[in-house]
Amino acid sequence: MTASSVDRRFTLMFLVMLTIAAGNTALQSVLPALGRSLGVKDSAVAAAFSVSALLWVVAAPFWADRSDHHGKRAMILLGVGGFSVSLTLCGLFLAAGINHWIGGTLAFVLFIGGRLIYGTFGSAAPPAVQAIVAGETTRDERTKALTLLASAFGLGTILGPALAPYLLLGKIGFVTVGLAGPAFVFALFGVGVWVTVRRMLPDDHASRTSPTYGATSAYPSIGGAPTGASVTAATAPVGEQVAYTDPRIRAWMIAGLVMGHAQAMTSQAIGFLVIDRLHVAPDKALEPTGIVLMMGAGAALLAQWGVIPRLNLAPRALVLVGLILAAAGTALTGLGTSLYTIATAYALASLGFGFTRPGFTAGASLAVGADAQGSVAGKVTSVNGASFVLGPSIGVGLYELQHSLPYLAAGAACAVMIVYAWAALRE
Repeated sequence: MTASSVDRRFTLMFLVMLTIAAGNTALQSVLPALGRSLGVKDSAVAAAFSVSALLWVVAAPFWADRSDHHGKRAMILLGVGGFSVSLTLCGLFLAAGINHWIGGTLAFVLFIGGRLIYGTFGSAAPPAVQAIVAGETTRDERTKALTLLASAFGLGTILGPALAPYLLLGKIGFVTVGLAGPAFVFALFGVGVWVTVRRMLPDDHASRTSPTYGATSAYPSIGGAPTGASVTAATAPVGEQVAYTDPRIRAWMIAGLVMGHAQAMTSQAIGFLVIDRLHVAPDKALEPTGIVLMMGAGAALLAQWGVIPRLNLAPRALVLVGLILAAAGTALTGLGTSLYTIATAYALASLGFGFTRPGFTAGASLAVGADAQGSVAGKVTSVNGASFVLGPSIGVGLYELQHSLPYLAAGAACAVMIVYAWAALRE
């Protein structure tokens, strides 16, 4: 295989990962406005986040094991196909509610059903994508290539909310599309990627000689920047299996779970906060919401790609610095009353979480030997994904009680974790 064909293959795999992440986060960024415009409870919107994340966490390990049996190309097609079908159905159900063909509550119940398809089948693509890239690189090149591939998820968390306000469609014939536009546009884009994968990738179902494999990836969500754990899981040899309660990593697992929930609680409620604090109509909220989310995602990626490599801090120090920033940022976000104050505070919180996630990943990795790296990386990915199962529902539930509550609660949790991390985490 020539170098140019390998580069084209990598570009396509990068596009697959970017599409899955950007489409999901674009839809997440418009859901608060959609829920408000359809007259459904905020908690129903949170349920749409949670059920999809739950199924992703459950299904991802299953699909990661299937690529060797059914072929990597088949798993990518299944993942991208599930993504496209899910968004198409979600768009149809939402459009039906927007046009008052069905009630808002029924539209959202059906919408959640469409999200189940994404959570169940969308997770099939990332492990197979990793395995294909790993199979076309040498061992020395593999970690760098997979790290670059994983960055597509982080880039998608910026592009999704950034593009969503431009994808609102007006009337098409007698049908008002409106806020359902991003679902249809990304579904169409997903179909294009599916066709391209089918045409460019050879069918490898009959060939099972490749020793490379992929690992599960954390659920692509607003605030869920990559940490590198899935790369370690995909490149580390199969060895010692480590339990979540193993004394070497237990404190790191607890810290990661609490920090992840604090981030998920605040990020999934931010759309509602923008609508209520800025007193804007739901269909006018996408642009300010997109600005807030882009600043948050940009701050997290700045921490991981720009600041952390230059500071050379140990994992425990990364967690402590991140918790201090996140505690201040989350609390200030809950108190913000203007776009500037909300966006700045949310960026500060995201900067903090941009420190804590790599710190958690590196600390858990350094706590064990070489034979346990793959097992621990899998645990880290699982904890990161699990945070977006209950986190959104907890955050939005608190938000319904009082608008500042999820942010103040997250700030308090981060403050408590500063004490815990100082006492329990070891270098």
